[in-house]
Amino acid sequence: MAALVLCASAGCLPALAQSVAGPVTYQLDPNHTFVTFEVLHFGTSTLRGRIGPVNGEVTIDRAAKTGDLRLRIPVTTVSTGSRLLDARLKEPDLLATTDYPEAYFVATKFQFDDAGGVREVRGEFTFRGAGEPLSLVARSFACRQDAVLKRQVCGGDFEGAVKRSRFGATMGLPFVGDDVHLVVQVEAIAP
Repeated sequence: MAALVLCASAGCLPALAQSVAGPVTYQLDPNHTFVTFEVLHFGTSTLRGRIGPVNGEVTIDRAAKTGDLRLRIPVTTVSTGSRLLDARLKEPDLLATTDYPEAYFVATKFQFDDAGGVREVRGEFTFRGAGEPLSLVARSFACRQDAVLKRQVCGGDFEGAVKRSRFGATMGLPFVGDDVHLVVQVEAIAP
């Protein structure tokens, strides 16, 4: 599920990254990096859940306008607020967490805005052993100098969408929607 995508958070790497020549690698902060998902339920309400914390890193070279993002998404941590529903989602016909405890997102195509921030990240999302293209678009991002960490922290929210049927997660179709809306909350910490 994507999306995950967080790498765009690295797009939030303004001042520090600009002052360093060449690529800089940022570690995603698992305390502030999660994937939320939304799926239409029986045409009436929206089922929402959260997965994480998400681990990974992003490398940005602002001068060259290139980047590399690698995320590990622990789908076993799915939480909807209902233990019964969480258990059902982990079954083989949905998240299949026994066989595929993690999903992955690897992105190497970054689109930057005029100020040098990351606007979009494109790559491959792997879920249930199948890979599909995924684009994560920055909805917001910013950077700050963290007083406690004494390092730059950048973060934001990024959106994308996948069709669950493309990964073999077909239980409940068409009553439960095929389109999964992803929102990735991410923060990345400079070295």
